[in-house]
Amino acid sequence: MTRLPALPRLAMAAALALGLAGPSFATTPARVTVTYDHPERFTETRETKAFAPMRADNGYLDTLKTYIEQRAGKVLADGQQLQIVITDVDRAGSYEPWRGPRFSDVRIVKDIYPPRINLHFRLLDASGAVLREGDRTLRDPAFLSSGIDATSTDSLRYEKRMLDRWLQRGPDRL
Repeated sequence: MTRLPALPRLAMAAALALGLAGPSFATTPARVTVTYDHPERFTETRETKAFAPMRADNGYLDTLKTYIEQRAGKVLADGQQLQIVITDVDRAGSYEPWRGPRFSDVRIVKDIYPPRINLHFRLLDASGAVLREGDRTLRDPAFLSSGIDATSTDSLRYEKRMLDRWLQRGPDRL
C-alpha cells in the first residue's frame, strides 16, 4: 500500500471530516414522513397528565412514528411519498380515578374508550405533485372485538391495528 505524504493525508482527512470527499451518497427524500402537530395538546397527553402524571411519557409517539413509516412504505408505489401530520391521538382506554388511589394510574380498557387518531396526509408522485390530500379521523369503536389477542403485551396494539386498516386501503384510497 502506498502512503501519501503527510500534507495530502491531512487535507484528505479534513475533507472527509467536512463531507467534501469520499463516497458520494445522494440523499433521497424519505418515502414516508410522520410529524406531530403540538403533541402537548393531544387528548392522550392532556388525559395522562391530568389523571396519571406518573405515567406521562410521550415515548409512544416515537413507536407510532416508526410503525407508520415502516408499514406505509410497503403500500406505496415506486417514487411515491407520503407525508403524514398527526394532529391528535387518543389511545384505547382511559383512566378512572374515581376507582380509588390504587387505580389512579391504571389505564382501563373498555369499549367506551375507543382509540382515535386524527391526521392530515399528502400523497405525492415521483415529481412531487400532489396525488391525494386530506384529513382523516381514524376511530375503531369495535376495537375490543377486532380479533386482536387481548393477552398481547403491545400497549399500542389497538392503534396499530387501526392504522393498518387505513393503510391497507392502498394509496389510491387513503
